[in-house]
Amino acid sequence: MEKGIYVRTTTHGRETLVACCDEELLGRTLEGGQVPFKVSEGFYEGVLVEQDEALEFIKRGTIVNLVGQRIIDAAINAKLVHPAAILYLGKVPHAQIVHI
Repeated sequence: MEKGIYVRTTTHGRETLVACCDEELLGRTLEGGQVPFKVSEGFYEGVLVEQDEALEFIKRGTIVNLVGQRIIDAAINAKLVHPAAILYLGKVPHAQIVHI
């Protein structure tokens, strides 16, 4: 069975924050950047979905935070994230989308 994507959404006024991470990254601390990055359950853990459903959540978000190779690749293939916008936390890709 293919691993899933955790998606958590939060609405603040007119803004919808969507946080997505590859299933296996939840709870891990990523090293390799200037500071350690915690893929915290409090921020990322929501519903566990397949990639296609995660992309639908991403399309509805006004602020989006993505961590993990699978969700980043899916977002790039769907033309939601430009490859030049990817940052790396060690070997793990991270991207943010903000609609202004």
